[in-house]
Amino acid sequence: MSSQAKPIADILPIAAPDDDGVRLFLHAVRRMGAGGLNDAQAANALIGAFGLSFRRPLVLMRALMSELARVSERSIMIAPACCCRMTAAESMLVEAVAGSCESPRAAHAMFRALTCADNCLGLLSSAQAVAQAFSDLARPLEPAGH
Repeated sequence: MSSQAKPIADILPIAAPDDDGVRLFLHAVRRMGAGGLNDAQAANALIGAFGLSFRRPLVLMRALMSELARVSERSIMIAPACCCRMTAAESMLVEAVAGSCESPRAAHAMFRALTCADNCLGLLSSAQAVAQAFSDLARPLEPAGH
């Protein structure tokens, strides 16, 4: 049995989105996922994007990430912050958060699939708050294909 490395396309099958809001969200998720909820680079990215209004999205991103960690029954693979491609789990997270306000049932189903948990209502509520904060501050999270 050989221990060959997986091709990068298997690990990171999806191109990172072009949308500014989604790229900012993904960067914050990756930084907080790797460096913890108080990651300075995630906070700095949100300060740079939102200016003096950074506190609301920062606190809500921390709540989302905390709830994701609390609810999830499995590990969720994330790529390094600088990576220009996404894991399947990241793509699912982005789609669920981006669509959480318009399609809460579909978002809840995606969160259940992502976390292998039966009930993700707290995660859905956190996602809706994050999506609304980004939208209110002129960086809406646009689902793929919109």
